[in-house]
Amino acid sequence: MRCPAVYQRWRAPRDQRGQVTLLIVGFAVMLTVAVAVVVNASAAYLQRQGLATLADGAALAGADGGAQGAQVYTQGLAGDRAQVTAAAARAAVATYLQAADARASYPGLRATVTVVDDRVRVDIRAPLSLPLRFPGAPQSTQVHAHGAAFIALVR
Repeated sequence: MRCPAVYQRWRAPRDQRGQVTLLIVGFAVMLTVAVAVVVNASAAYLQRQGLATLADGAALAGADGGAQGAQVYTQGLAGDRAQVTAAAARAAVATYLQAADARASYPGLRATVTVVDDRVRVDIRAPLSLPLRFPGAPQSTQVHAHGAAFIALVR
């Protein structure tokens, strides 16, 4: 007895066999690339936020350390803002970065301190370390952050 055509097993034509496998492999590759992009973007964002926090703290330390020179006690303060000594600000930033162990957290870290009048600006650069590497992607990328501060006196 022969089964009616409705109950017979459906078979794809020979020229379409393996198409589902190709679609599944393609989808898996695209999903892997999407996950890698999200992981790398998250790592870059977190490193940039860490450098921004470090730059802000260094700028505050530089403004505070630069304004606490001997001239404050011997000559007093002129105006509403403390005058910042460039050498003292640079030394305070270096001390802050060393105390925060910044060079161990961000190997290759470079900090630039600029003092203009009573303002201290700290620019920090570090190589970006990504957890996943892509073929053809640049080998070295820099992350940059800056912070600025000044000391305002309240009477």
